Amino acid sequence: MSSPTQITVTPVSGSRQLSLFIKLPRLLYDGLPSYVPPLDMEQRDIFSPTHAPFFEHGFACYFLAWRNGKPIGRISAQIDALALKQPGPRTGFFGALDTLEPECVAPLLEAATQWLKLRKVERIRGPWTLNSNGESGIMVEGQDEPPMIGIPWHPKILGPAVEGAGFKRAVDLLSYRMETSPSAERANQIPANIRQRLGAITMRGLRKDKVNEDAEILREIYNDAWSDTWGNIPLTQDEVKSLLKALKPILRPEQYVLAEVAGEPAAIALVIPNMFDISGDLGGAPSPLGWLKLASRVVSHDFRSARVVLLGVRKKYLGTALRAMLPALIIDELMKRGHVLPYRSIELGWVLETHEGLRKLIERISPTPYKRHRMYEKLLTD
Repeated sequence: MSSPTQITVTPVSGSRQLSLFIKLPRLLYDGLPSYVPPLDMEQRDIFSPTHAPFFEHGFACYFLAWRNGKPIGRISAQIDALALKQPGPRTGFFGALDTLEPECVAPLLEAATQWLKLRKVERIRGPWTLNSNGESGIMVEGQDEPPMIGIPWHPKILGPAVEGAGFKRAVDLLSYRMETSPSAERANQIPANIRQRLGAITMRGLRKDKVNEDAEILREIYNDAWSDTWGNIPLTQDEVKSLLKALKPILRPEQYVLAEVAGEPAAIALVIPNMFDISGDLGGAPSPLGWLKLASRVVSHDFRSARVVLLGVRKKYLGTALRAMLPALIIDELMKRGHVLPYRSIELGWVLETHEGLRKLIERISPTPYKRHRMYEKLLTD
């Protein structure tokens, strides 16, 4: 006979349970200080096998944890064919880990681990939703900071509970908040005429009549820049197209920054406005009136903050002065565009703690990360 307090973990089955899986974090965390739910609609695009581009090269299983018939936690287990092509142990992932109860974490991780072991996975990493191009890490610092699009929020009990379940810390991802202010511009001061001295560097924004072409430039530079980085999985053409399609209602040319050297694309950044600025007071499932308010705010672009989601410099510039200066020039350009766009702050996130060069550049402007997310891993061959 099972205990009335026993936790059971079951795979998600059917559309009703998938809907529950998607909205469970806001049901669990509702009312907690500083937690703001994302829109269910956005989350459905991430997890739905019929919508998410991840499922063109990966597959996943979702799990729910129950006690006395009540859902108390969730997790995903997934395998990405692109990751299996990389050297090293066959690596699978867990993600979407959410619960308020520490004792729920171990059975959830065990369910994900067993599902992956049956598919001959040798190492499990996470959390990623659903791979390194999506939401990453467990928030271990910054729970009281304002929410940011694409940045997961977790209660402070979650990280220690993952370690208690036998997972080891792999790496931390840092997020910095850069104010678009005169003082920040002075901190990132660029030497005069540096663009001309380094090789006729020019900057441009998104070409609305050539969005697909600019999307491919973004993908090529980003994949080249991060190809050997810890945990990185290359972006596919469909993933970039899907991203820009989702951003179309809020995308402005100034949010795309392309640095060209002698006419050749060399470095890239994509900035997206923070949807929480205009949706945070509407809840995860707005009423009809709420949707009308949201549409009006989108049209008027009532955003106060934004996030750099993609940033990269081509590898051909490694070891050159350009490699050191291009990120600084990109940041300088973002600040200048802040005079046109309404953003009062821009987040530079997912900076690997080991990426010392980029950290030094950012910390001239923003000395201390204001959020920290932690990645974990465990070998399954022991």
